[in-house]
Amino acid sequence: MPDSNPVKAVASIYVTRFEAQYGPGSRSLFGAMAWDAMAIIEKAAPAALKQAKPGTPEFRKSLRDSIESLRDVVLTQGVYSLSPADHNGADRRSQVMVRIENGKWRYAE
Repeated sequence: MPDSNPVKAVASIYVTRFEAQYGPGSRSLFGAMAWDAMAIIEKAAPAALKQAKPGTPEFRKSLRDSIESLRDVVLTQGVYSLSPADHNGADRRSQVMVRIENGKWRYAE
């Protein structure tokens, strides 16, 4: 993946930290998705905390609203802009073409 792709830096941080903890080659899609979920919460929680106390229905609503207002969030799997109508939020920057060569994924330009 070229350095110009905004996802590369974030994904590289995840891989480096995860493999430092669990060993080389231990990264997985599931770990990256969990990493991304926590990053979304970290970005959305400050606004929700200004609106309500954690553990309350008001806080949960505020957290949901804050998550649905996130724009251009760069995560390990892509760039996301969420909304009440779009909980996937992935845009074209999240899509790349790859091919498998000798059993390994290779970025295809």
